[in-house]
Amino acid sequence: MKAIFSAIQLGHRPTRFLSRGHIVDCPERPERARKLLEGARKAGLEIHAARHFDERHLAAVHTGRYLEFLKKGHKRWSRPKGAFEEMMPSARPVEKPARYPRDIAGRAGWHLMDFSCPILADTWKVVRASADTALTAAHLVADGERCVYALCRPPGHHAYAERAGGFCYLNNTAIAARYLTATFGRVAILDIDVHHGNGTQGIFYDKADVLTVSIHADPKRFYPFYYGYESQQGKGEGTGFNLNIPVPLRSDDEVWAGALEYALDRIDDYAPGALVIALGLDAHEADPLAGGAMTTDGYGRLAELIANLPLPTLIVQEGGYLTDQLGDSLAAFLSGMSGSG
Repeated sequence: MKAIFSAIQLGHRPTRFLSRGHIVDCPERPERARKLLEGARKAGLEIHAARHFDERHLAAVHTGRYLEFLKKGHKRWSRPKGAFEEMMPSARPVEKPARYPRDIAGRAGWHLMDFSCPILADTWKVVRASADTALTAAHLVADGERCVYALCRPPGHHAYAERAGGFCYLNNTAIAARYLTATFGRVAILDIDVHHGNGTQGIFYDKADVLTVSIHADPKRFYPFYYGYESQQGKGEGTGFNLNIPVPLRSDDEVWAGALEYALDRIDDYAPGALVIALGLDAHEADPLAGGAMTTDGYGRLAELIANLPLPTLIVQEGGYLTDQLGDSLAAFLSGMSGSG
């Protein structure tokens, strides 16, 4: 199995994160990528560099004004004297009708839905490399590779068509899935991050050519709170093509495996041409965000179940934060996918 990585992704270094009213160190740090790279190597994967893709592949998922904001917003933010080096919103639109503002502070509120996605001077370059990593892996799958791992950092599944959130700026999973539809027609996304992939759900909510399935900690008491409920099943042409499987907080290996078997049955019924796995490792019992109670071996078991689907498969890295077990959990999953677990 091949792994795709771009060292540019180590450049984004946010310093602050708002947690229960406290400004704390941001958990989405470059060291995550280094730990994950160790895990990919431990699983015996060949590491290949990401290549650059045309921006039209990003525009197939994200709006033009959002991409422009990510590219040029920080420069405008930095013009006034005294602006902090990390752009964060101080106001957001909460009711309709609302109009798109000219001022960069207003645009920050429009495009950044929480305090986890500051824009730094190098953010665009880094998130662009993360998307290119997913696209490079998707290209390999479209070209005949059975399974490819995209080591994407920052993650992407909380990003909407024109909003960043949950450490996510560009929705790598959605971008890759949309790319794969050109080759395979119907594509299924299986999101096993401990958090619901609300951005991915939003992007494909009215679409029937991409089935979105997410297993995640129950959002009644866990981020993203407002999305990820069983009643959210799609709309219009997409009705019935969005499946949410919430599990109780701190669920263990058995609960996740049971939910996965249900998810795989739905994917099998959909009969996609390819599968995209949004891989979060943050359901691990040691993860600092404390949403799950899975073990390292449990990730290997999940992978073995998924590998039974005879589909070309792209694995896109989502969450999973700094623990001693992070690399080992990835190695267990990748080994399970390749049949060497």
